[in-house]
Amino acid sequence: MPIHPFGSILSDAQATTLRAVLDRMIPADDYDDYPGAWDAGVGDYLARQLQGDLAACLSTYRDGLNALDLESESRFVVGFSALDAARQDEMLASLERGEAQADWNVSPETFIEMLANHVAEGYYSDPGNGGNRDCAAWRMVGFDPRWTVSRWPANRWSANVTGTARE
Repeated sequence: MPIHPFGSILSDAQATTLRAVLDRMIPADDYDDYPGAWDAGVGDYLARQLQGDLAACLSTYRDGLNALDLESESRFVVGFSALDAARQDEMLASLERGEAQADWNVSPETFIEMLANHVAEGYYSDPGNGGNRDCAAWRMVGFDPRWTVSRWPANRWSANVTGTARE
């Protein structure tokens, strides 16, 4: 029985690689105030979307995740999820530039761009879509879903903002 939200649409190895990628694209902050992508429910979001609106992308996800592991093995002898964070970041950055050593059935830069867009969607989307667990991303950026345009504070956009997100 799978220990991830993807059921049978992704293999355990693909899901493990995807989890590692998600948490490099949006890692938890250094203060443990806000979760990384996986803990914020982006995996759940993608599992739902890959069986719905993003179903046409499923084969690209499978091919891309398999190629990502093969790329990692060709460079570092281990799969992507076994790399330390610095090597994962290095590899994702080089793939984003199209610098691949392994054979890819999909364009590496297109795959990384698509994945980054979907990760951002899942992290910042309405929690009803499966991601943004506990409204973590909305809390991080100061968004209150109870506000409507007519109820926004009058000085919301004109305020002199000098503080940081941690204040």
